[in-house]
Amino acid sequence: MTPASQHDTPPGADIVVVGAGLAGLVAAAEAADRGARVLLLDQEGEQNLGGQAFWSLGGLFFVNSPEQRRLGIRDSESLALADWLNTAGFDRAEDAWPRRWAEAYVHFAATEKRAWLHAQGMRWFPVVGWAERGGGSAVQAGNSVPRFHLTWGTGPGVMAPFERRVRAHMATGRIVARFRHRVQTLDITNGVITGVHGQVLAASHDARGVASSREVVGDFHFRAAAVVVTSGGIGGNHDLVRQHWPVQRLGEAPAHLLCGVPAYVDGLLQQRVHAQGARLINPDRMWHYTEGLHNWNPIWPNHAIRIIPGPSSLWLDPDGHRLPFPHVPGVDSLATLQHITRNGFPYTWFLLNRHIIKREFALSGSEQNPDLTGKDLALTLKRLGKRVQAPVQAFMDRGQDFVVRNSLPELVDGMNTLVGNTRLNAEHLRREVEARDTQLQHQGGKDPQLALIHAARRYFSERVMRIATPAPLLDPRHGPLIAVRLSVLTRKSLGGLATDLDGRVLDQHNHPMPGLYAAGEVAGFGGGGMHGYRALEGTFLGGCLFSGRSAGRAAATAIR
Repeated sequence: MTPASQHDTPPGADIVVVGAGLAGLVAAAEAADRGARVLLLDQEGEQNLGGQAFWSLGGLFFVNSPEQRRLGIRDSESLALADWLNTAGFDRAEDAWPRRWAEAYVHFAATEKRAWLHAQGMRWFPVVGWAERGGGSAVQAGNSVPRFHLTWGTGPGVMAPFERRVRAHMATGRIVARFRHRVQTLDITNGVITGVHGQVLAASHDARGVASSREVVGDFHFRAAAVVVTSGGIGGNHDLVRQHWPVQRLGEAPAHLLCGVPAYVDGLLQQRVHAQGARLINPDRMWHYTEGLHNWNPIWPNHAIRIIPGPSSLWLDPDGHRLPFPHVPGVDSLATLQHITRNGFPYTWFLLNRHIIKREFALSGSEQNPDLTGKDLALTLKRLGKRVQAPVQAFMDRGQDFVVRNSLPELVDGMNTLVGNTRLNAEHLRREVEARDTQLQHQGGKDPQLALIHAARRYFSERVMRIATPAPLLDPRHGPLIAVRLSVLTRKSLGGLATDLDGRVLDQHNHPMPGLYAAGEVAGFGGGGMHGYRALEGTFLGGCLFSGRSAGRAAATAIR
């Protein structure tokens, strides 16, 4: 690539795919499989191929899967759809297409999704996780049963089949990839999208995920019969996050936000496409996590790691009061975020012990799970052992958010020192912990968090791999005691460009914009927000797969 203007689309190219993340790889592969010649553009270097999917834990949402059935988990498409709709809470006129996308996606997850991925070589860990358990009634948010399937190989394992397919097409010339090409505007002629304009950025050899240079060395103008936008969300652009933050629902955004995605997740192309006539809906719906840690070994600015917790830790506000039920780890992410932000808590705490952390703490991300990412069965089986997992131990030893002590007074002193105040009182916190521990002495008990734990442990996978045996927190045999300071981290955009079921982008009058498609997070994973207000987890990668497949196939069909 030279620092000159580029004006000609590579010979024979029919479709431009903008963004080489998971949705873009799927769209490009599917379109090329159907005879289209594809130009794949991305503002980052080739080392970032796959985008955010590379960093993910690789969780996928399946319904009535062989993995579920082997564990005695009874699931069905009707139950999954009811859970999805109850969780999404669609309540706006513009939710018509998102709801149709939700129905189509749940059907996909219950039918051909697993077979399609399995045929491409993807495999899953046999233990099914239970994310977003829900803490209300049967008609409220949450998964009724475990549905979180961990891909063997985590995020890179999800990417691999599609990267392989794209590279095979690159070898034949059917797909041409050009990196460090930042698309800035669409070409529109008589209402039809006819190509893209943008800037060529200086070559970057920075490691994957590191914020790269924005030095401009040229420009480009490529023509095509169709453009598929797969440029991702806004989580790395905190100015946009704050601009769209739903103050009426959540209160003011926290003054201190961690970042769960690289800086290139900037949302800028989404905003420009919207300015050129595309309909952007539900931008106030976001999926940000409350269990964020400062990464002791950061890759991108303000790099956060999310804890994927089991349900046993006590969740405390800055003054040491337990958060009210259902604000329990892993139960209802949005409700807990709302409680935290409406109350203006600058941080919250998990209080637990070694007995809990070695079983229940998982860290989100491929790099934090070397056993699953490396497909190392022997290392994976060590999760059942007596030692804390090495990545978690590294945070205990080096992370700035962890306090580890042998007694509760020492722990409280360490917590107060960490945050630089004296809001926590050791005697008050002892009463909170002992009240919880006392409930363990009774077969029934009235603590809803403990009732949820006992109910979940009826599942073999939860009992063996995920949830610690309930025991007193202050039992010295299970020490030391551990406190973890938690911050809000930005992650996913649930709203986006409105699309129909073919991935065609809709204009302000809800009509398709000829020649323009969108997939992945830029389109709210389908329709402009198929998750509604909440996600059931394991559904973001799946949304990229499904929407990328739909858009790639539809674009290839349309240009014939």
